[in-house]
Amino acid sequence: MKAFGKLLDTVSNFIAHRKGLLPLLGILLVILNFVARLFLTGWLAESDLLLHLGVIVAILGFLLAWAL
Repeated sequence: MKAFGKLLDTVSNFIAHRKGLLPLLGILLVILNFVARLFLTGWLAESDLLLHLGVIVAILGFLLAWAL
């Protein structure tokens, strides 16, 4: 349990200094989903997995940036 707390502190400090990293990663995932829809077939393109992950990561990034 002590290791988890230390990991959480490390991640929190990392994100606090790079507030735009998670929203930028979310935008990148949305763009990758668009490219996948254009050029790929299969479950990855049809399920819009990268789109959903990108939106969730971007929203969490904005919330964390506001809180930190």
